[in-house]
Amino acid sequence: MEKPRKRRTTGKAAIVRYPAAPPVPALAVREAAVPYRYVDIYLAPPQERIEAIRAGVPARRVDRLSELMQVTKESLIGTLGLSRATLSRKARAGEKLARDESERVLGIEALIGQVQAMIDEAGNPEGFDAPRWMARWINAPLPALGGATPASYLDTVEGQKLIARLLAMMQSGTYA
Repeated sequence: MEKPRKRRTTGKAAIVRYPAAPPVPALAVREAAVPYRYVDIYLAPPQERIEAIRAGVPARRVDRLSELMQVTKESLIGTLGLSRATLSRKARAGEKLARDESERVLGIEALIGQVQAMIDEAGNPEGFDAPRWMARWINAPLPALGGATPASYLDTVEGQKLIARLLAMMQSGTYA
């Protein structure tokens, strides 16, 4: 089932069609080498994201995320408040992250998906790289955060919700 999403183009309303979000196991267990669109995570029903968090995401996914964002793994680990030793051990063993760690990783992936959905709806997604844009944006001080960076809030779920609200405000034009 496709979810219609409206977008603005040169004065005409158009529909952006995303395929239905992948089933729960796909969000939870996709290996880092398997490509997927972050917009799928953003658009997935909350129940599916919750099940993915409960099941745990593969620790190797952090490597892929840092590669796509073009940031160092250490930087991403610090931003998300993950333990470097635990992450390395779990990645080597092919294990999954704990619930709280999975929640933070899925959270930043959903934020990247939110950005991609915003660009898709704007009607000009050609050549836009949402993970790279997010990496640059989260490290820039924002007046809306009192000069703090969005990255300084990504280590908590509440902080990620705050950043999601800022992105929505940017899209609606209520934050400049």
